[in-house]
Amino acid sequence: MKCPFCGDAENKVIDSRISKDGKAIRRRRECMGCSRRFTTYEYVEDILPMVVKKDGRREPFDRTKIRNGVRTACEKRPISTEDIEKLVESVEAACQEFQGEEIPSSAIGEKVMAELKALDGVAYVRFASVYRQFRDVAEFMSELKDLLSKGKK
Repeated sequence: MKCPFCGDAENKVIDSRISKDGKAIRRRRECMGCSRRFTTYEYVEDILPMVVKKDGRREPFDRTKIRNGVRTACEKRPISTEDIEKLVESVEAACQEFQGEEIPSSAIGEKVMAELKALDGVAYVRFASVYRQFRDVAEFMSELKDLLSKGKK
């Protein structure tokens, strides 16, 4: 680990703790060259499949894209940031459990919609309207009718 101040590779660990969320180890280090202190975090490396887009392109899984899409769908809704993070974590966990090196973006989108449907109907409809790219009002109304009929049961 190189010192961010002087670039020296020699340093010692002064303190180690588990981070607040319990998903990382926080280490306080002191540089042997300049004696300045800095903090590092160690995370378990998640091995996520490559995402295959609708047009055939492949790109690494990016939870930020999911979070941004869900946040946009949940704007001005009574949904906490904590609930959004839980949803994103659930989708990411499902992708980690996916058997294979590649996952279609449609599978990720369907998982997000299923989670949003359980969380908030309005956010679900907002996300679905962008994700499914409805061609006309009839398709959109069909989706709404389906949502309403399942809600009454």
